[in-house]
Amino acid sequence: MAGALQPLTLAGAAAPARGRWLRAVPVATLLLFLGPIAAGLIGTWLPAFGYLPALGGESFGLRPWFELAAHPGLGSSLRLTLVSGLLASLATFVLAVGFLATCYKTRAFFLLRRLLAPLLAMPHVALAIGLAFLIAPSGWLARLVSPGLTGWERPLDLAIVQDPYGLALALGLTLKELPFLLLMMLGAIGQTRADQRLAVARTLGYGPAMAWIKTVLPAIYPQIRLPIYAVIAYSLSVVDMAMILAPATPPPLAVLVFRWFHDPELSLRFLGAAGATLQLLLVAAALGLWHLGERLAVRLGRRWLFAGGRGRAGPLLPGGVAALVALCFGLSIAGMLGLAVWSFARRWRYPEALPAEWSLDNWLRQTDGLVWAGGTTLLVGLAAAAIALVLVLGCLENEKRHGLHPTGRILWLLYLPLLVPQVAFLFGAQVIAVRLGFDGGWAAVVWSHLLFVLPYVFLALAEPFRALDERYVRSALCLGARPGRVFWTVKLPMLLRPLLFALAVGFAVSVAQYLPTLFAGAGRFVTLTTEAVSLSAGGDRRVIAVYAFFQALLPLLAFSLALLIPAWLFRHRKDMRVIE
Repeated sequence: MAGALQPLTLAGAAAPARGRWLRAVPVATLLLFLGPIAAGLIGTWLPAFGYLPALGGESFGLRPWFELAAHPGLGSSLRLTLVSGLLASLATFVLAVGFLATCYKTRAFFLLRRLLAPLLAMPHVALAIGLAFLIAPSGWLARLVSPGLTGWERPLDLAIVQDPYGLALALGLTLKELPFLLLMMLGAIGQTRADQRLAVARTLGYGPAMAWIKTVLPAIYPQIRLPIYAVIAYSLSVVDMAMILAPATPPPLAVLVFRWFHDPELSLRFLGAAGATLQLLLVAAALGLWHLGERLAVRLGRRWLFAGGRGRAGPLLPGGVAALVALCFGLSIAGMLGLAVWSFARRWRYPEALPAEWSLDNWLRQTDGLVWAGGTTLLVGLAAAAIALVLVLGCLENEKRHGLHPTGRILWLLYLPLLVPQVAFLFGAQVIAVRLGFDGGWAAVVWSHLLFVLPYVFLALAEPFRALDERYVRSALCLGARPGRVFWTVKLPMLLRPLLFALAVGFAVSVAQYLPTLFAGAGRFVTLTTEAVSLSAGGDRRVIAVYAFFQALLPLLAFSLALLIPAWLFRHRKDMRVIE
């Protein structure tokens, strides 16, 4: 026994000396996050108070704020931002909680869970364009029922897309954020012994939904608080989806700020900086309001939790919630199918349900543009995802080797790029990059994508990495392998599937980035996302559909490879297939 443990002892004693470089990885990763965001915020706040010497702002003052307050469309922009953002966030939370409470471990639960990965892979812009093509007065839904059921020979004169209340934007945000929040909740449920909690509650006579709400939801809510905050922050500050689904005059605040930052009149940069700071304050106020709601719910709900009400629900409630969630998923999938149909349509007049003529000409005419934009998207996405994967692996391996336990503060720092509105700090980061001569290049674009890719890669990989059975590692150490060799020859092969899945998640996040590409790339980089947003203002649905559908295909291809490669490599190793 002593002989068997000797190699383990020696390896363990030597590990700190060889693994010192690992300690630098988390520090470097945090600096990579905090540095650009802090610098970007300062670089935005200074011109918000009139200081930007490069544009003639030599002193501090409140003039940008007075100009912002006097802007004629500001009130409408704020109302639109709050209505669409808060409505989408609340609908996403209610649907996610309601679905899991009423349908947990049912047939609908297992069916919809299989759809989470492809729906998560769907880029925001592609989903928004697909939804617009679906619900517009001349969209696919109207064509399927016209004129037989409606009698409409012509499209209705009705602003369903880009409506003045932002309802179409709220619907699009709900469709996009619902799979993300459901996935986060499923991950949290796996750490709370939900089945045992539910079994005890059911034996005490609680109904299924009430048992879930009273025993599982309080246990998982601390773990899903940050994802909920991320949903709120994104819904209140989204730009690309708002440019497609929200009204253009006046637009939501984030779009208004984006226009000021890209206006040829350089003096509007001060106004844009003030608007970006107001956007940050708006998100902070919304998060503070939600936090107050949490505290109020805890105070009021404690007595309700202990009151003992069993709350048996009839069959209509689970069926209704499942139908709403299925409708959301169905709209997303139908939107993608609509993009595919439009991309191959030669002639499709209203109210025909399907194109009268099909053709490949739409794709062939856009070949050069697709190759150029697709190549840029592919290179930036792969580089950002690969760098993020290396950094995350370094952080997790350092955590394992040194027996560290991440605290809540680390998670807050990890979520920081998702909680701070992009438009609130990217301008400042661009100003600093210009001063350093760093903007407009490949490195700047990859770095800007990395800010948003890394948190998702960490969330996708952390749990499988920490859940790897330590007995495999100890066995390898007992046989004389050094920690580095154990990492490369034991851990990585066993974690190949979650590694590739995390890489696919990072690639999908990079493909969807719009503002980082424009700000860091100084407008010199054309990706599928930037091209799809630009084309969405045009009138040729066939060309728009080609770019949007191709944009959605790349992440789907990445997720497919993440599933197929381990399945093929481990086709003769049954036990390796279950390592996730």
